[in-house]
Amino acid sequence: MIEKKSNRYVNTLAVIASIGGFLFGYDTAVISGTISFVSTQYQLDAVGTGWYVSSALLGCILGVAVAGILSDKYGRKKVLILSALLFGISAIGCAFAIGFADLVIYRLIGGLGIGVASMVSPLYISELSPAHKRGRLVALYQFAITIGILLSYFSNAWLLKISHSENLAQTTSLIHKIMVSEVWRIMLGTSALPALIFLFLLQFVPESPRWLTIKGNEAKALQVLQKIVPDAEAQKEISDIKTNLKRESGGLAIAFKGSFRLPMFIGISLAVLTQVCGINAIIYYGPGIMEKAGLARADALGGQVIIGLVNVLFTLIAIWKIDLLGRRPLLITGVIGIISSLVIVGLLFYFNNSNAYLLLVCILFFIACFAFSYGPVIWVLLSEIFPAKIRGQAMSVATFSLWIGTALVGQLTPILLEKLGPAGTFWLFALLTTPALYLSVKIIPETKGKSLEEIESYWLNKKSTKTIHETEQ
Repeated sequence: MIEKKSNRYVNTLAVIASIGGFLFGYDTAVISGTISFVSTQYQLDAVGTGWYVSSALLGCILGVAVAGILSDKYGRKKVLILSALLFGISAIGCAFAIGFADLVIYRLIGGLGIGVASMVSPLYISELSPAHKRGRLVALYQFAITIGILLSYFSNAWLLKISHSENLAQTTSLIHKIMVSEVWRIMLGTSALPALIFLFLLQFVPESPRWLTIKGNEAKALQVLQKIVPDAEAQKEISDIKTNLKRESGGLAIAFKGSFRLPMFIGISLAVLTQVCGINAIIYYGPGIMEKAGLARADALGGQVIIGLVNVLFTLIAIWKIDLLGRRPLLITGVIGIISSLVIVGLLFYFNNSNAYLLLVCILFFIACFAFSYGPVIWVLLSEIFPAKIRGQAMSVATFSLWIGTALVGQLTPILLEKLGPAGTFWLFALLTTPALYLSVKIIPETKGKSLEEIESYWLNKKSTKTIHETEQ
């Protein structure tokens, strides 16, 4: 009975924190349905379109840059509340933006919210979760991202449909502008509702027990942990945190030297590699890519919805298996599938394949491989591998690298498609993905079933990279 209550409690906290992931996914993908409308209205060229898409990503980079410092100083909960506020301001601002400059500013603000949530939400979940289920609970965050992406596709399609209804045609000028003549406004504004729900629910979650321990509030940390794990285990976790803290010295610089240099290298490298595989090129520019292959616009948008569904369903595989199989097997299998699918998609474009649905199948295979590997595993690993004292700042650096990669892909994809063509673009993504295979096979250690303190002790006790796989064996 006590165990069931503890499971229900930590599951509820993980779900609430995962709403940050939902907003991340929704706000990131909702733009895909607005690109053609905004580009036409403001007469944007390829560079202008890229700026519209990547402006939020620039906000993400800025958000991540400060999120680590803020979360280590003020706590995970307060920074999550900040992200909810930023999401809400962005959604309302985009709906009522006066011109393109205003729209970009509010997209930047939304990007700040995405950047903050992308780092702090998985970090918060990881620091609350028992070791034996940490993988699936942090993967729940990625699942929420995929749900947000999928619902944004449905929302865009539904709003586009009702914008043509006769009832709305008779509405007043402001409603007509937001819902009909410039329907992209309501598309971008819909994320205000989940942002408000997120803000409300965050008032009822506790602070991270590991952050409380680091700040010297052991009594409160123990109260939180005792609701999640047995008393003896709670006491041991606090003792382990204190022991490891005594072995750490200095600030963020410790992540770039000695025992923690390797996890920092893993975090930064894997973060960048997950983005340069081209996942966001599919999410942002999928309809346009499929139109180039011969699909009508309506069919291309329908294909985007199918992409969203596959993304959700295959993320469930990670939630189901990540704590059983481990992080590395999922990552290795997924990366092999990603590289293969990118090469095949490039070949289909190169040989002017006339079967657009074959292209869609290959893109869906790419999405499936990403969804059970890169997508969830990156957030699990980033939330696990860094030392407690600077976990927020170190994760911020790695996530910052992730968003740099995302911003570059978002900005450069229209130019790459224009200069290299779809075939060259997909082959480039395949080439940029190959280092991840070596990293997954040779460098990354397995962390399943280990507490955060055990993982930290592993790095502190490690003498050479050779011992990684020897330890696993």
